[in-house]
Amino acid sequence: MSLKDQITEDMKAAMRAKDSERLGTIRLLTAAMKQKEVDERVELDDVMVVSIVDKLIKQRKDSVEAFTKADRMDLADKESAEIKVLQAYLPARLSADEVAAEVKAIVAELGAKGPGDMGKVMGAVKTRLAGKADMGQVSAAVKAALAG
Repeated sequence: MSLKDQITEDMKAAMRAKDSERLGTIRLLTAAMKQKEVDERVELDDVMVVSIVDKLIKQRKDSVEAFTKADRMDLADKESAEIKVLQAYLPARLSADEVAAEVKAIVAELGAKGPGDMGKVMGAVKTRLAGKADMGQVSAAVKAALAG
């Protein structure tokens, strides 16, 4: 079963269980997926769905940070709950050590020497680690590998 089908089944289950918070979050995700399909005229595969989920989680994390600074814990808690629902659709993430090892291997393959090669390395890393690691963590690992 594809990830897209799994999300649809989870939405039906949430409807049956009358779980309004979970249902709302899944509906946001399906709306984002349909928007991407319509805008780009493509059929989404699992990799594309994971990238959409990643994007939505990043937006929620930014919102949590903003709501926390504004002392709106009620809204921050709602966003945190949405993050938990969305994270269920992500594959298992690599640890920091695994990310660093992958980045070092890619840097060695490309023969990258310094910070000027950051774009070339990030392009290769994004294709290999898409959905498997947080890109913020990956970017930091690439900077560290190219600096050292």
